[in-house]
Amino acid sequence: MQTVIQVITSGHGSLREKIMSDPRLEKFGLIPTEHMRPGRPHGWAKIHSSREVHGAINLEWHGRSGTLICRVVTKFGNKPNSIIGDFIDYLLARHQSRILAIHIMRR
Repeated sequence: MQTVIQVITSGHGSLREKIMSDPRLEKFGLIPTEHMRPGRPHGWAKIHSSREVHGAINLEWHGRSGTLICRVVTKFGNKPNSIIGDFIDYLLARHQSRILAIHIMRR
């Protein structure tokens, strides 16, 4: 199952960069695992849950529109509610002033 979270932001700078460099990310049960691996396009990153959740969130930043596209991918039939809840909790706690809208769509 895949879920897409679209975060529309205001302000300057990459929200993906701020998330990946935030030392408090792990406090919300999220661990940054990959960031700008050689051979992959710029503007992407990956975070996993520190809990027993099988899945990840792939982050892609679109600077021109100020949009963070987050693809939530779960495995083994697991539901994405835990990792999505942790991620939304983190976004609203740490970046609420920049967020204009959050859209969650299932695929």
